[in-house]
Amino acid sequence: MPIPTTNATQELPAVNQILASVGQAPVTTLDQTNPDVAIAYDTLLQVSKEVQAEGWTFNQEFEYEIVTDNNKEYQIPNNMLQIDFSESYKGNIDPVRRDGKIYDRYNHTYTIGDTVGDTFKVDVVWFFDWIDLPAPIQNYMVAKAATISAQRIIGDPQLIQTLQQREALARANALEYECNQGDFTIFGHPEGNRHYTSYKPYTALQR
Repeated sequence: MPIPTTNATQELPAVNQILASVGQAPVTTLDQTNPDVAIAYDTLLQVSKEVQAEGWTFNQEFEYEIVTDNNKEYQIPNNMLQIDFSESYKGNIDPVRRDGKIYDRYNHTYTIGDTVGDTFKVDVVWFFDWIDLPAPIQNYMVAKAATISAQRIIGDPQLIQTLQQREALARANALEYECNQGDFTIFGHPEGNRHYTSYKPYTALQR
């Protein structure tokens, strides 16, 4: 089930781009009674969730502090796509998402703190509304959604192949943006600065 957004008017131009890709006329509203509009819009929402779940510089946050509730549990917000304890955490908790909360597979419990209001550092991948997405990511999502919509609405192999080529180019541009934004290197970065974890040969030499 796609995560609903609050910026449908901002998503309208993207939906019209998808419709244009499959030879449909533009629309002025996201009327869900129009089957083509419904397919294009639902596909865009699903693609947005899938792409953001990959984890990009713009929606990843490291060492984010969470606080347990009165049951010593943590309710995971709907806009949190991924959550894991940061590398700095040295305790015996193996967290996974279950029933909308953090579940500790190591201790088989939803309780993750010793007292109410315990804090933990986690690494998070967030889901953002369309209006908050970088332009190269938006372009990639539109191209990917157009390919999927063409498969669902038209089914023309030649058109699908053309859209797949456009999608590949859009993803390449998105990855270029990601590399520029993230300032990645093959050496990684010291803890407390940029949190890119690369392969470090000295870790193998320590064994």
